[in-house]
Formats: sequence, structure tokens, C-alpha cells
Amino acid sequence: MQVINYIPRQIQPMLERLMLQFPAVMITGARQVGKSTLLQRTAKDYRYVTLDDPLLCEQAKKEPNLFLLNYPRQVIIDEVQYAPELFRLLKLAIDREQQNGLFLLSGSQAFELMQNVSESLAGRVAVLKLLGLSLREIRHETFDQPFVPTMAYLTARQGDGVIENLWQIIHQGSMPRLYQQPTDWEVYYASYVATYIERDVRQIVNVNNIGDFARFMVSVASRSGELVNYNNIAQEAGVSNDTVKRWLTVLEMSGIVYLLQPYHHNHLKRAIKTPKLYMLDTGLMAYLTKWLTPETIQHGAKNGQFFETFVVSEIVKSFYNQGIQAPIYFYRDTNQKEIDVVIEYQQTLYPIEIKTTANPTKKMASNFRVLRDYLPAHELQVACGVIISQYPNKLWLDENLVSVPVGYL
Repeated sequence: MQVINYIPRQIQPMLERLMLQFPAVMITGARQVGKSTLLQRTAKDYRYVTLDDPLLCEQAKKEPNLFLLNYPRQVIIDEVQYAPELFRLLKLAIDREQQNGLFLLSGSQAFELMQNVSESLAGRVAVLKLLGLSLREIRHETFDQPFVPTMAYLTARQGDGVIENLWQIIHQGSMPRLYQQPTDWEVYYASYVATYIERDVRQIVNVNNIGDFARFMVSVASRSGELVNYNNIAQEAGVSNDTVKRWLTVLEMSGIVYLLQPYHHNHLKRAIKTPKLYMLDTGLMAYLTKWLTPETIQHGAKNGQFFETFVVSEIVKSFYNQGIQAPIYFYRDTNQKEIDVVIEYQQTLYPIEIKTTANPTKKMASNFRVLRDYLPAHELQVACGVIISQYPNKLWLDENLVSVPVGYL
């Protein structure tokens, strides 16, 4: 029998703290990123029930009182979005018991979940977002600070830069199962897409033709790292612009894609307002766009797109794993000046360029000037600029510019 190896998750200490502070804690995230495993590992003495079980789901929907008689407290309820009828009774139980750590909830359809939470459990539940394995988790690192490239952060990461198998990790993706046991990569992602469309998408939106949604997902994956263009995606998928907007919201709320918002400030008059779109799992991106080996990605025309997608998703994970909404943006203006990532943290902006090269240069960060020239210094500080590249060591390119390896994420 094949043993499945558990990979510790960096979000676990935050989950443990919130269990002591709130009556309920909910983990949201895409299918198979490890939500139920995390909850069962963290709360080993809790009973576990999944609403993927049709009999239990039916009871939770039709007889929620009876369901909670069977599972009254210290219980993990997995895929709780399938029985919205439970939320009103969970509220009553929480108000009656007046204890923390009563219920641990998980779900992969954040749209429905958050609707029910805001209506029924506001102030009673803490919400954490879980993505796939981070680079730190794959490498079994204990460093857990969110990626804010201060001097203290960069010093703490000294010596962590070299990743021999970077393109293997980018191709393989971040789903825990692919790192826990030998698994056929192509079969895994084919099954993942089929299950996602059948189980989740069809419950949220009316999809008449599964092929349309599959083409839509391929079109979205091929545009990871680009400005959202509804017209182009609609033409490729063969559906309307309104359908694309609705379906893109589904992907975002399911934890499949991340919409990176543009950075705005009154003094940046020419900044555009269209978000950029990123896949949150580069393995799924590779499968959908048919880049089937690490070597073809590394040496192919889309290597920069994959590298940038990987870096952005890692930055997002570093914040989510500390229970923080990622304060990251990008900048582009009508003069085509662009900054890949702008992190706004504690009244300071950190401009970041993402380059596949192993030979970073000062010229690559020339657009950082826009922030320094136009933003009022008394309102916001602009920190030292950073280039994330494949050069294996930290390298100062100017007194206000440093290149750091991707292993510093």
C-alpha cells in the first residue's frame, strides 16, 4: 500500500490561534488544495463530516436540526456550502454555547459561502484562504513571513536563493497530492478539470455546454499575466462578454484565478484601471495550455509568463498563510510604463519587477521612477526597488535597487 506523506502547512499556527478566538473558523480554497487534511491534522479530536456524502448532505439540507443533533460541537464540516440551510442553525448554536472553537468549516465555493457567512455568521466566524502548496512548504522551510522585501526580510532569507528544480516545480504545480505520492500528472489534472466543472461550476452557474466552459478555461490560462480582455476570451470560448464576466467571477471565487488590481493614487493621473489575471496554480495552467514537460516551459516562448505567474501566486500565498489579504497591485499607465507588482504595506510602497533572466540590470527597473517622481513623500514612502530573477544570489544593482533570487519568496 502506498503511504501518503503529509506536508505541514504554514497556515496551521494561524488556524490554531483563531480556534481559540472565534466560535467558528472557515477555510476556503480551490478543490484539493488540502483544506480537509489541514483541518483534520490541526483538530485531531474533532469529529469529521463531509457534505460530499449525499446522505449526510440530504440530512443537512432537509433536517438541519437533526444533523446538528448528530454533530453538535467540536466538529469539522467539509464542503459546507452544499447545505446553506445549516448556517442559521450554526448561528443559533454559537449564540447558545458562547464558546470558541465549536465549528471548523471548509468549502470550495467561496461565493455562496461568503454570502451565507455575511448573512448568518458575521462576527462569529474567522475566514482563512488556503491555496496550494507554497514554495516554502515544498522545500520544507519554516520561514513564514509575508513577502515584504524590507532589509530585515532580505537578510533573513540570505542563502535561500538557489532552486535546482524550479521549472519542475512550476510545471508540476502546487496541488499537495502531486508531492505526497507518485501520481500521473496529466491524468490528475484532466480529472481535476472534469470534477471542477461537474461538481462546482454546474452548481453555481448554468452551463449548457461543458465544452464552452473548458474552452473558456484554456483561454483564461493562456492569458495568465495579461490584462483582462473580455472580448478576446469571449471570441475564443464562443460565448458572450457577459458570460465571460460571470464565469471569470466563478474562477476567482473558486480560488482558480487571481485578479491583480491596478495601483491607483490621485497623483498618478495616467494609470489604467483594468486588472491583470493570474492562474493560482501553474500546473493547472500548464495542463490547460498543453505545455506538458518542464523543459518545454523552461525553453519555450511562454517561460516569462509562467515565471511571472508563479512569482505572483507565491507572493499571494505568503500573505494568505498569515491570514492577511494580499496588499499587492500592479502599475501601468497610458504611456505603457509598467511595474509588475507594487506591494503597499504600512504606508510604504515596494516596487517589484519579475524577470526570467539570470542577468538582471538596472535598466529593468527604470519605471520605478514613476512612483518616486509623482507620489508625495509625506503621504507614502517608496522603498528600495526589487527585481526577482533567476540570478542565484542577492545583488545590489544600485543604492536603491536590489536583485533577489526567486528562492527568497
